[in-house]
Amino acid sequence: MNRAIVMYLHVHQPFRVRHYTIFDAGVNHDYFFTMPYEDRTSNERILHKVAEKSYIPTNARLLELLQKYPEFRLSLSITGTVIEQLEMWSPEALQSFKDLVATGRVEIVGETYHHSLAFFYNRDEFETQVNMHREKVQSVFGQTPQVFRNTELSYNNDLAHWADKAGYKGILAEGWDPILGWRSPNFVYQPTYTDNIRLLMKNYKLSDDIAFRFGDQNWAEWPLTADKFTHWLNETSEGTNFNLFMDYETFGEHQWDDSGIFNFLYHLPEQWLKTPGNTFMTVSETIDTFDAKDRVDMPYTVTWADTERDLSAWLGNGMQQQAIHALYDMHQKILDTNDLSLIEDYRRLQTSDHFYYMCTKWFNDGDIHAYFSPYENPYDAFIAFMNAYHDLKFRLSEKGIHI
Repeated sequence: MNRAIVMYLHVHQPFRVRHYTIFDAGVNHDYFFTMPYEDRTSNERILHKVAEKSYIPTNARLLELLQKYPEFRLSLSITGTVIEQLEMWSPEALQSFKDLVATGRVEIVGETYHHSLAFFYNRDEFETQVNMHREKVQSVFGQTPQVFRNTELSYNNDLAHWADKAGYKGILAEGWDPILGWRSPNFVYQPTYTDNIRLLMKNYKLSDDIAFRFGDQNWAEWPLTADKFTHWLNETSEGTNFNLFMDYETFGEHQWDDSGIFNFLYHLPEQWLKTPGNTFMTVSETIDTFDAKDRVDMPYTVTWADTERDLSAWLGNGMQQQAIHALYDMHQKILDTNDLSLIEDYRRLQTSDHFYYMCTKWFNDGDIHAYFSPYENPYDAFIAFMNAYHDLKFRLSEKGIHI
């Protein structure tokens, strides 16, 4: 019986709000670009850094693996916001993604264009962004996504029902123990209340060994080699598909080159394919190959973030809740303007990262939040965001629309 590594990598960069002050509101409507290249919030600088440290070297190794091993394949998702930035600032990196997809063994997963939490606030807006993303992927990569993942792997029964009715063959979620119970994430499942769609759940223990623990010299399993890792998989008695889901930036950015992460990636197919029956599959191939083991019920929302695996990293405090409600409350009035620039700024402000930067969970996960934020603290993130929001209100008022 075949057993597959199902590697799924997520590519995303937001349009970060610059240090936008109240004195800018009503005067300068540029929230994302007008700052020195050296500024911490410079989207161009951050994109160049991540492309050079992660995207370009990772894609070079992945292309080499695809050329060397006919069995090797992977899946990725890539947001509309990062595609736009690659088009503007790193065409070389974008071409390297196109080269991977051109092999025919790299599948692109669908999601929201702006990496938003719109599903939980405005279903029409959510569907608009999903359609925008599908069209962007079709135009840039020539693929139509068949499998869906929501922002931050946020998932519940309602989302599965929506994706089933929307015609997706599969959907991705976190394999969280309280949901799975005695079951293993190493199988294909079917969501409850659906007819056709299949569910692939992240094996967070194996995934996080690579994404978070790999470079930790205090970890009992350090150093993690491809040989050791594949031995763990081969010794696992149950399972058909080992779902390794992580950020693309794991390679080179979160785990630096000198940690040995690229060496691990390069040797993983060699070690895994030594055992007869071992292979690699895309998410669609996994769904097409294996039957659903069971039905999975997820009545509340689960994400792949933090120790709680809920939405509290984005919505856990008053600042975050105030900011996101204020933004979505102006939804219809923004759209009614038919002002494409205004609508695009509104959508860029929906990106979940803005609310993540406002997180004040400084205990188990605080260091993670601080690492990813371009701001000195969560309060600066909130202030910059709300100043941009007030400018949106000003632009509406100039059109005779008041909130």
